[in-house]
Amino acid sequence: MSTTLKGQTAIVTGSARGIGASIVRHLAEQGASVGIVDLIDGSELATELQTQYPEQRFVSYSVDVRDREQVTNTINAFVTELGRLDIVVNNAGTASRVGLEEFTDELWELDIATNLKGTFLFTQQAIYPHMKNQGYGRIINVSSISGIMGGPLSGGDGGGRSGPAYAASKGGMIALTKWVAKEVGPLGITVNSVAPGPIATPMTESVEYDFSNQPIKRLGTPDEIAGAVAYLASPIASFVTGETIKVCGGAAIG
Repeated sequence: MSTTLKGQTAIVTGSARGIGASIVRHLAEQGASVGIVDLIDGSELATELQTQYPEQRFVSYSVDVRDREQVTNTINAFVTELGRLDIVVNNAGTASRVGLEEFTDELWELDIATNLKGTFLFTQQAIYPHMKNQGYGRIINVSSISGIMGGPLSGGDGGGRSGPAYAASKGGMIALTKWVAKEVGPLGITVNSVAPGPIATPMTESVEYDFSNQPIKRLGTPDEIAGAVAYLASPIASFVTGETIKVCGGAAIG
């Protein structure tokens, strides 16, 4: 069975840089046209990929994933412009690195709303009505091993572990993945999650990680996350749903 995504379309949130941008590039390499969704401007990446893959389409949208109206308008505009929506990758996220004693309501609401509510909104609005009507879809949620382990220790003095709201939101994404997978499987839609471990991105530049209990003793790369996402988006993963693939160098074994 082919891994090609030729003729398919995808939206990737939080994709102007970092892991999201790597996901966009991997989907483009497989033949997909892609919508780049981020609070920051993604037009430069869209222009770069449009030049590299002239037979595909690349568009960018500035969107707050926490806002239902913006999410709905973006998805509708994308479908109007490109004709369909086959793949949604929920990657947008924030990570507050503050301990429980100092954690504020504002930090809690930021991480929960961005990571969990944003995933809910894009999932709901993509499936109903678009993926439901076409009888096909792939939802892929970029969660974290923090949602499995409760925020693994980072070690050192470089920012500490991810905070309680991050762990709670990512655990919620994994539970939401399973719930929605059971709901929409009969519609021809799969829903899965990729759970990264420590990955070398701007978000983790100031964090010092302890690899003593990690079998592969290094940071992962955005491309390694993107490869797992591309697999779940492809036809060869058509019988996989409700799963979470850990891409973490073995940090979350067991």
